[in-house]
Amino acid sequence: MQKFLVTMAFGAAVAAAGTAVVPAVSAAPKTTDELNWGPCPETPVPTPDLECTTVQVPLNYQDPEGHTIDIAVSRLPSKNPEKRRGVLLTNPGGPGSGGLDYPQLLTTPVLPKPLPQSVRDQYDVIGFDPRGVGRSAPVTCDLTPEQQAIGNLPYPNDEADVLRQAEVAKAEARQCADSETGPMLPYTTTANTARDMDRIRAALGESTVSYLGASYGTYLGAVYTTMFPQHSDRFVLDSNLGPGGYDIEAMRAFGRGLEDRFPDLAKFAAAHPEYGLGTTPAEVTAKFHELAARLDREPVAAYNGSIFRGMVFTLLYSENPEPVARAMQSLDKGEDPKLPGSEPPATDNISAARFAVLCGDSAWPRSVESYQQDVEVDRKRYPLIGAAGANIGPCAFWETDPVEPPVRITDRGPSNVLMVQNERDPGTPMSGARELRAAFGDRARMVSVDEGGHGAYVIGANQCANDAVTDFLVTGARPEQDSACAAEPR
Repeated sequence: MQKFLVTMAFGAAVAAAGTAVVPAVSAAPKTTDELNWGPCPETPVPTPDLECTTVQVPLNYQDPEGHTIDIAVSRLPSKNPEKRRGVLLTNPGGPGSGGLDYPQLLTTPVLPKPLPQSVRDQYDVIGFDPRGVGRSAPVTCDLTPEQQAIGNLPYPNDEADVLRQAEVAKAEARQCADSETGPMLPYTTTANTARDMDRIRAALGESTVSYLGASYGTYLGAVYTTMFPQHSDRFVLDSNLGPGGYDIEAMRAFGRGLEDRFPDLAKFAAAHPEYGLGTTPAEVTAKFHELAARLDREPVAAYNGSIFRGMVFTLLYSENPEPVARAMQSLDKGEDPKLPGSEPPATDNISAARFAVLCGDSAWPRSVESYQQDVEVDRKRYPLIGAAGANIGPCAFWETDPVEPPVRITDRGPSNVLMVQNERDPGTPMSGARELRAAFGDRARMVSVDEGGHGAYVIGANQCANDAVTDFLVTGARPEQDSACAAEPR
């Protein structure tokens, strides 16, 4: 989702203009001098400043001489050799999102705070498509357009809806296992992607790497610096998952996240009666529930109640609540809000890779009844979207168990992690960030930001937060203790 927000900004500008597992030993990858850098493949947005290559890695690190796959890697080189410190690996989130074009996206001037020149001078900024994604041996589940249209968070109104979704989820899990890329799925995990990152580091000829990861990328970064602390330099984790990654608790936390974030929208809409959503926050909240129920009875275009709830959740990833109010106004009038980027994806790769990582990283409950119970609890606890976060998915029917235990994030390793976190982040709530902070112990410091939305650095406008991250990447200086950035006027 972090990359979605950056890509949307870039596209608008163009249009206007357990225990850590020891990695298996395998043959050394090519050095940076042997990598064949060249023009990058065509991506949805132009990448004129990037150069690309591939790095070969084992599919299964426990069988290093077996089948291999190619990881697509990009580089935005530093143009200041006197200041160059090393490389900055990046990940935009996901799982399922490609990162090959991410270094270019981070520099687009339409962002509130594009990646500063001081950071670009110090590092070659490195992007990559994680295994299973994009141009790195993409996986598929042969999902139908109808299956993809359901979305990530189908909202169940009762136990029968959970049963119906269980049949969808069972079919998706079976399709994933039976697909041409089914044999890849057990190895499409966060731990293996972290191992791939270390292969990229070695191929670049670097003894250490720095890192900038957002959303799911925070968990990927936490796993890497846990598995490879000796190769970790300056690590920035922005919009943090808890120490368990995208497990069942993280999915259920979406309900908490929207409850934290929605009051910002309600306050905004109440202060702008021209949207017709109410004149008090309570009236705006009531309008949300009334619209969801009405759209379940009488959908508008593709929007039923479930898709509407997911739309509000997704749009509130942005700092600006105005597009959400405008979309709600359109739907209240029976009009299609015609949101950009709402077209169905051309392939199911994002969904398939997401399923693989979620289901391969940790074990999920197998009982349909347990999901029905969770849905009922979270419907009451988090009435905006809690039932959706607790709903059943294909991991309940995944045909293979995780090939290794989850990587347990601990305080063992250098004190070189800076976490930055909006206080009202709907996708990765502050509650999970606090858990990750506790797991890191003295390895980390956290800068909390009195803002809403998903993403604090580069796509967030708060100068205090951006300065803290830039100072750390450029100088290595972190706050002596956890600190807070006040909200800034817009």
